[in-house]
Amino acid sequence: MLTNFVLLVGGLVLLTVGADALVRGAGGIGRRIGLSGLLVGLTVVALGTSSPEVAVSIGASLDDRGAIAVGNVVGSNIFNVLVVLGLSSLILPMVVERQLVKLDVPIMVALSFVPLLLGLDGAISRAEGGVLLILLVCYLVMLGFLALSDGPAVAEADLPQRSDSTVVNLLLSAGGVAGLIFGADFLVAGATAIARDAGVSELVIGLTLIAAGTSLPELATSVVAALKGQRDMAVGNVVGSNVFNLLAVIGAAAVVRDVPISDGVLTFDFPIMIAVAVICLPILFTGGRINRLEGGVMVGYYVIYIVYLWLSTSGHALEDEYRNFILFGIAPLTLLTMGIGWARGRAERGTSGAPEVVVAEAEAEVDAAEADRGAGVGPKPEVSGDGGGEDRVG
Repeated sequence: MLTNFVLLVGGLVLLTVGADALVRGAGGIGRRIGLSGLLVGLTVVALGTSSPEVAVSIGASLDDRGAIAVGNVVGSNIFNVLVVLGLSSLILPMVVERQLVKLDVPIMVALSFVPLLLGLDGAISRAEGGVLLILLVCYLVMLGFLALSDGPAVAEADLPQRSDSTVVNLLLSAGGVAGLIFGADFLVAGATAIARDAGVSELVIGLTLIAAGTSLPELATSVVAALKGQRDMAVGNVVGSNVFNLLAVIGAAAVVRDVPISDGVLTFDFPIMIAVAVICLPILFTGGRINRLEGGVMVGYYVIYIVYLWLSTSGHALEDEYRNFILFGIAPLTLLTMGIGWARGRAERGTSGAPEVVVAEAEAEVDAAEADRGAGVGPKPEVSGDGGGEDRVG
């Protein structure tokens, strides 16, 4: 028992230290080469925090357990949007850039349909896995061109005098990724053993601890980025990680060995993952911000999802009633709220006459939220080097 608690606490420490090192190192690299916090989050940070998913899925495919690779991606993507983005928004309301709203989130939503379409014949073949990897390369090339066309996000002269050297930043980034990977592994191992000793069923352990385990690096990194005021990196990490999961994780697993897709995944898991991705569209389009209320709703949705999974898998007597509650209660209310929010966002953009006006209002709300935390309480937000926010959308 003592060993399990040591693993649990050690995992938490490694996650915290690793996330802080990765955010600091990746942010420093981005500033030195002129990348915005958003692009750093979409690429370097997202790739680093997706390393556990890649390792788990390739290992599962090598062991001829391709279904685990698919479940890993689906569960991680749902967790990333609802929990990682939700908790980050609860800590600090997010104001996001125009590129994220107009390009990256729609790409994430569109790519969420790809595994579903490829798996309609019951499997994702090696050739189809190769296609996914090619799409990943195209996505990275596109981000590279966007970075070049936008120009440097921050001038070299504007860099803080105390900024670390490139070597130090690279070491921080590499060490941060290692800390996240080992920290997530230790935390999951310790928590799973403790839960099993306490009599918690394997089903509940699998639906909660293991499903969220490989997404702990994303959670730790985005929360630390939010606490440091690097909102673009926090949101970009979620979107970028989901894109990497859909293309790199499934693609690599399928290249190793054909990945089977069950009917349950096609009819339930993939649709839920797509619906969660679609939720981002109206939230981000209504003023380019995610407030604390919306973040809380996201976390609530994840709780509802976990409860339904537990009821359906265990064959509980309340499964049908709970499903009806979701279909005829939660779903219509969600659609109504999304419609009202979309309409309100369009009205705000129409009355403002310019996106910058809405952005100013959104940033004022965030500044007020930061003031509510109290002067001198918590880490002081850092400048993310995104060029002053002129590319943010309302």
